[in-house]
Amino acid sequence: MLDYSMKFRTLDTNLLHAGRPQPHIEGAVVTPIFQSANYLMGEEATYDAVRYIRLSNSPNHHTLQARLAAAESAESSLLTASGMAAISTAILSHVRSGEHLLTQRTLYGGTQSFLDQDASRLGITHTSIDVADPEGARSWERALTPQTRLIFVEAISNPLMEVGDLEAVVAFARGHGLVSVIDNTFATPVNFRPFELGFDLVVHSATKYLNGHSDLVAGVVIGSADAVDRVRHLLLHLGGSLDPNTCFLLERGLKTLALRVDRQNDTAARLARFLEDQPSVRQVNYPGLASSPGHRYARRLFSGFGGMLSFYLLNAGLAERFLERVTLAIHAASLGGVESLVVRPARSSHLGLEQAERDQLGITDDLVRVSVGIEDAEELIADFERALTG
Repeated sequence: MLDYSMKFRTLDTNLLHAGRPQPHIEGAVVTPIFQSANYLMGEEATYDAVRYIRLSNSPNHHTLQARLAAAESAESSLLTASGMAAISTAILSHVRSGEHLLTQRTLYGGTQSFLDQDASRLGITHTSIDVADPEGARSWERALTPQTRLIFVEAISNPLMEVGDLEAVVAFARGHGLVSVIDNTFATPVNFRPFELGFDLVVHSATKYLNGHSDLVAGVVIGSADAVDRVRHLLLHLGGSLDPNTCFLLERGLKTLALRVDRQNDTAARLARFLEDQPSVRQVNYPGLASSPGHRYARRLFSGFGGMLSFYLLNAGLAERFLERVTLAIHAASLGGVESLVVRPARSSHLGLEQAERDQLGITDDLVRVSVGIEDAEELIADFERALTG
């Protein structure tokens, strides 16, 4: 029987070695791919213990789930087939038909569409709150109902890079008996570990920074053993499991997470400061800037401000022209890879919302989102300068 309990003191070492199978499988330094759908039966006491690929219990799953839990300083984690699978099962496993949840005002478009279209069809309602509201809990309490069961927020919001009072969110959830769920995709465990702050569940689109190479789709739910087991029960029925080959690729990508994010933190900060000085840019959204409304929270909670930023140009025509002229950064959706990406959220992540909804949220046609890669910072800034002024 293999042992996956190995854990270390620091994040950097855990990203490389936590959960490593012991003893080494046939002496392999890297976890082999177990491309088998099923395994020999033993003395399984529960259904979850049956060795079957849909139940996320191959050696590849065990290794990676132990490593991701260690990265967030949590007890347990569960791999899913995508970030949306992680988000939807985390919510649906804790909120039933007729019940209600609170959500951050600006969310990733896929999450917002799920809540508006699918969760509502299942009889689940939600109310948006401003997690950076200076009134804090007083305004949030007005949104509570007797059926409220959960609060869902993002560590750094997509695409406006807002950071709310996350400490107050945890205190509010505990004070009202709510399950607290946070999407930590943009911040990553390198910059922020929400479970240590007291959140019940942490979700990631592992497609993004955790993998970091734009070549797979995956998600993960992380938290206490009890909370994750509740998600696992639903995921086993819905079937959103991850295949072992993708587990292998994700484990490989995870090993360089700290190195990549440190570089992206630095380059994004430099690019944000450059953009603030450009006459064609009317506002830069980056939590590392003193001008950011959420800077006071980010400075207190985060060890780095992330590789994501967005900026408003003077009009939509300038935004489109910028995307046509940029050459080093690639005009493509998604984020968190080693290559820099630029996109208009109104035409990508939030295209599913009506324009009036987007405009109300501040996701206007002149907004450009940037996922900073690991290119040379000066060369990347020069590319942006040419695209803005050429």
